[in-house]
Amino acid sequence: MRKLILVLGIPIDDLTMAEALDRLETFIQLGRAGGKSHQVATVNADFVVKALHDPELRGILQEADMATADGMPLVWGARALGLHLEDRVTGADLVPALAARAAAKGYRLYFLGAAPGVAQQAADILAAQNPGLQVAGVLSPPKSSVLDMDPAILDDIRAAQPDVLLVAFGNPKQEKWIAMHRHDLPVPVMIGIGGTLDFIAGKTKRAPAWMQRAGLEWAFRLLSEPRRLWKRYVVDMAGFSTFFVRQWWLMRHGRSPAPLLPKTDLLLLENTAVLSLHGRLDIHTYRAFMLRGQQALAASPNLILNLAHADFVDSTGMGAFVGLHKQARDRGGEVLLAAVPPAVARALQLMRLDRLFTAHADVTAALVALHAAAPRPAPAPDAAGKWQVLPVPRRLDAENARAFQAAAAASLRHGPFLILDFTATTFLASAGLAALARLQRDAQAAAGELRLAGCSADVHRTLQLVRFDRLLPTFADVDAAVAWSYMN
Repeated sequence: MRKLILVLGIPIDDLTMAEALDRLETFIQLGRAGGKSHQVATVNADFVVKALHDPELRGILQEADMATADGMPLVWGARALGLHLEDRVTGADLVPALAARAAAKGYRLYFLGAAPGVAQQAADILAAQNPGLQVAGVLSPPKSSVLDMDPAILDDIRAAQPDVLLVAFGNPKQEKWIAMHRHDLPVPVMIGIGGTLDFIAGKTKRAPAWMQRAGLEWAFRLLSEPRRLWKRYVVDMAGFSTFFVRQWWLMRHGRSPAPLLPKTDLLLLENTAVLSLHGRLDIHTYRAFMLRGQQALAASPNLILNLAHADFVDSTGMGAFVGLHKQARDRGGEVLLAAVPPAVARALQLMRLDRLFTAHADVTAALVALHAAAPRPAPAPDAAGKWQVLPVPRRLDAENARAFQAAAAASLRHGPFLILDFTATTFLASAGLAALARLQRDAQAAAGELRLAGCSADVHRTLQLVRFDRLLPTFADVDAAVAWSYMN
């Protein structure tokens, strides 16, 4: 059972290095048996601060299969919330430990990224330290954006058939690249490792062991590379501290005594599990609640959490919500919230979880929404004069981007003027952005145009981060998109 602690909306797995390695082995076995790919992130304060302003990165981290604490600010933050992280599992420590485990168990590693020559040097060092280590491949592609990377990279990885893919593109590029391609690559484990290969190859010096143990590695790095790192560290600490204080203020009642077992009612309504929480959900009641949630998901892929009688949910409790969401998504379902109390709603909003979960007035409203969102054939585009209007799904990511692109391309063949209606869309990923770029080219080739309408703040922010808001005309709603004409 995953134990997750939420820090500013990002779930962190509470585990030791040994537990992390054991979980990676489990992922490898599951991947070998069933073809499932698992995304792993080593999260530091820089990740968390970036995720506050990058909806795609935030969504990826919230749905990662494992996210370890790679940085003392996360450990200190957890302590301030009254929680205790078992260990700090950094990328620089995890990769050498994983190499040793891989050599002993026969797992194949592929090294992707870093500067030319660095990945090969790191692979050679790890192979020398761990006789029998199988290096499936090494590749350091030229620098480019996630959307412009050479597709031949995927072919090389497929041919190598690794068990673990170590991606050293830096955050957030590596996380977005993995999320974009994990469904196309039969690799059991993919880990974003940042500058870890530079540490292993000796290109970047690590702090002495005593500074690492004291949590002062950040200070050593700042003193070693002040020009490059001072601005990042100032921005990270300012952003992290500001938002963390707000989370601490909302969670300040989390240390109050609580019963050992939470009162939860579980029932099935219209073949959907409904779990009602009574009282508090915190570090004391987390385990019992998660067991109940797993029982619910064993009965139904969809789960409604009824919070009408919930008094308080702390960071561990929020982590339970995210953990159940991940399990439901893996089963093709989802978790909905019903009757959310104002205090819990404020915490969800602060941690950006109101973008991850849909909240409804009561259980009945949640059931109606769930049935309305049931899978159905792709809708035919509506006609608005010369314009066709195609609704975009709630999430446009690697799981459905190709199917959506095919449906939109078919619409463009009927008429080259197409409006994509994002009114219901809450999450846009790099795979979706790539689909938009291709559709834009198709529309222009047919002397037509592609317009976007009804984008939420998060979707618009994702477009801004890659400057697609300059490439594609965006409008408040479909009516505005239809009515607007170019001034010649």
